[in-house]
Amino acid sequence: MVDWTESYRPRSLSELRGNNKARDALQKWADTWDDHREAVIIYGSPGVGKTSAAHALANDMGWETVELNASDQRTGDVIERFAGRAAMNATLSGSASGGGAAGADTASRQLVVMDEADNIHGNYDRGGKAAITDLVKNSGQPIILIANEFYDMSRGLRNACQEIEFRDVGARSIVPALRDICRHEGIEYEQDALDAIAETNSGDLRGAVKDLQAAAEGRDSISEADVVTGERDTSMDIFPFLDAVFKEESAEESIQSAYRVDETPDDLTKWLEDNMLGVYDADEAARAYDFLANADIWLGRVRASQNYSYWRYATDNAAGGVAAARNGTKGGWTRYGRPQFWPGSDKTADEVCRRIADRGGMSMAIARRAVLPFLSAMTHHCKPRELTVAMAAAYDFDESQVSFITGSGESTKKVGSIVEDAEAARDDAIEAHAGDAFMQRENDDAESDGTENEFVETANDSSTASVDDPPEEDEPDDGDDEDQAGLSDFV
Repeated sequence: MVDWTESYRPRSLSELRGNNKARDALQKWADTWDDHREAVIIYGSPGVGKTSAAHALANDMGWETVELNASDQRTGDVIERFAGRAAMNATLSGSASGGGAAGADTASRQLVVMDEADNIHGNYDRGGKAAITDLVKNSGQPIILIANEFYDMSRGLRNACQEIEFRDVGARSIVPALRDICRHEGIEYEQDALDAIAETNSGDLRGAVKDLQAAAEGRDSISEADVVTGERDTSMDIFPFLDAVFKEESAEESIQSAYRVDETPDDLTKWLEDNMLGVYDADEAARAYDFLANADIWLGRVRASQNYSYWRYATDNAAGGVAAARNGTKGGWTRYGRPQFWPGSDKTADEVCRRIADRGGMSMAIARRAVLPFLSAMTHHCKPRELTVAMAAAYDFDESQVSFITGSGESTKKVGSIVEDAEAARDDAIEAHAGDAFMQRENDDAESDGTENEFVETANDSSTASVDDPPEEDEPDDGDDEDQAGLSDFV
């Protein structure tokens, strides 16, 4: 039986259901490619039409498509050999497809499509990330990268590309597509049946077409009773997951939700840790941190042993434990932020860790792993202010560094005033600990006899004298007096 998702795949962007804004943006990217010559990342949930849009665009533009799928071994040399070959305006068989990249005819262009561009990891894809980044920067042909999670790709790759988000397709856009398929297949239908399929698969057009085909198999008509409306095992976005753990679900329900989120337990722990203080009070946070600490221990065992079966214990503690630490349910809307992963390539992160390491006499690795997360948690959004000022003063942080640690905007007055107060506190501390270092002796230019010896005696009198001070006749000779006077002048 022919797969309807392939049979009814859009052949043109005009046939794409939903995401009109993204569709228009993709068409504009293609029409103006000669002006910017940048790759584009199209991202969104599975089943919203990202891959279909890429192939429909190529059909509209008359471009040949070169596709590198997730099923391929996407190592650096494979990407360079296949996708890179196409990007440099040559076919996979090695023959030229026109002149140089700059002068290539529009109709002879090749569209390089890389699906699941956010899923390149591990030894299997060694060198793949760097090869893709190099490819999009030096391409002579248009490139579309397709991803479910935009931020799972490296910062360098994201910065080198334009971005277009495909949102979940609403039920109101899914129903007309199902209706068109039924009419083309000659299948009678009840409107309630199509509505039920659309609601069950809200956001996932591909899943809705698959369910329609399953319901219509062997039938000339379908009713609502023919439609299996059981919940599909769909993935869960990170922000609804945070709401579920911090506000709504029980510990057991939160653990089940965690398995539906397309994030590793390591990253889930970071998301929970970074956003928890925006929802929990002090008592709830104290209990939750115990569970996050347990999760971190299990993650450490995974890293040490490479036994990924321990991940489930990290998930149980991170999701279930944090949910169990909550006092009842909570309401309201919370603005969640993406956690700071402190990548090694980030200059601000490196400078922050260097200052922490210098101040604490430790390595940058320890500063990054063991100190920086605690500073961030203790001064989240610059609260408490006094502690944030003390931290900025202790490490001599500037506005960008305080903003990086606390998660507050660098340009805000709050961060600026904290840095000013920290600078004043440092000045006061320097002066307080300097003693007489900044005092100036009066009448420096006076040329009277015994001046230097008088200054030495004054300095000696100001210090604590011992009862066993040597007698006056045991004092050093004039030469030593001169040396001592010079040292006193320096002090």
